[in-house]
Amino acid sequence: MRRLVIILTLCVGCIITAGAQSTFTQRLQQSNQGEGKVTVKQSKEIDNLVNGTSNNTISSPTVNRKQQEKEKTNDQATAKEVKPLKAPSEKLDSTIVSDSTANNQKKVMKGYKISGYRVQVFAGGNSRSDRIKAEKTGSEIKSLFPGVPVYVHFYSPRWVCRMGNYRSYEEAHEVLNRVKNLGYQSAIIVKGKITVQYQ
Repeated sequence: MRRLVIILTLCVGCIITAGAQSTFTQRLQQSNQGEGKVTVKQSKEIDNLVNGTSNNTISSPTVNRKQQEKEKTNDQATAKEVKPLKAPSEKLDSTIVSDSTANNQKKVMKGYKISGYRVQVFAGGNSRSDRIKAEKTGSEIKSLFPGVPVYVHFYSPRWVCRMGNYRSYEEAHEVLNRVKNLGYQSAIIVKGKITVQYQ
């Protein structure tokens, strides 16, 4: 008998505390010292979906219609303010071309990615001196081939300097021969994604 009384007392206590608890959005909007403030604007239908339907919010049909119209105009006003984020696309890309040592600005080449070829002029290790060598090689190639994009990146585990965006192997092979004639005997052709400018 004593156990039954304890169990009933616990059940009644749980029901009372559950009724006293606030909804999810109310807990989310509570402001605590040292924390930011969250504001949630949503329609009644979404509120009922998130927090569960509550029986104490039932009102007359005319009041409900007026409330729904008011919420609809509020939703339309906020919909104009909020712009959806664009999903990332594999075709769109903005590739950064290596630093210009003269004015230390980065050029950005906009386009889309396709499979193609680049000429890898330098490949080193992952040390600071290899990074300096890669950047030095990149600036030399930029001065020898103006207008050709040069990419100095860290592709684990090494620093590399690559140049060009060539759609065919033949194009890349012609540039490779020119680069090797300039003294870069370790240059090779690498296959991968290249950036092609919009037409």
